[in-house]
Amino acid sequence: MSEPADKYEIMTWSVYGEAVRSLAEQVATSGYQPDVVLAIARGGLIPAGSIGYALSVKNTFVMNVEYYTGVDSRLEVPVVLPPYLDLVDLEDKQFLVVDDVADTGNTLQLVRDMTAGKVGEVRTAVLYEKPHSVITCEYVWKQTDKWILFPWSADDPVAGPKAGTTVASEKD
Repeated sequence: MSEPADKYEIMTWSVYGEAVRSLAEQVATSGYQPDVVLAIARGGLIPAGSIGYALSVKNTFVMNVEYYTGVDSRLEVPVVLPPYLDLVDLEDKQFLVVDDVADTGNTLQLVRDMTAGKVGEVRTAVLYEKPHSVITCEYVWKQTDKWILFPWSADDPVAGPKAGTTVASEKD
């Protein structure tokens, strides 16, 4: 990394453990009892699984959304990738949408808009929220304006992407 270290928020695995536990405690303390934890892949997969365990929620869904293509490099709009989320018979369920970061907030807004009115209630939880996010999450561990290096994405991949696919570094 050739840029100054103060441009980055660095999350280690031990800090992650404390952060995700704190986030789950926020949800529990608020009285919200989600029936489903919805992870926004890829960045939200690990936090969503951890929060699901901490809240004793076994129903975990995944929605694949591509937006970031690199550090501060993104598509014009977030794009939902298949397989698509099926919301049949979930109109009375409470959803907790989990992602690693609300940067622009566009991905979380897309997912919230796609689920709102089709499920009982939708709330959002993120490890980090940036001040310029278009969405305000109900549950946030920390505010930052820095680029975040998560423990699962701090190192370069050990293999390149499959031909014809793209790889996003940090999901919104």
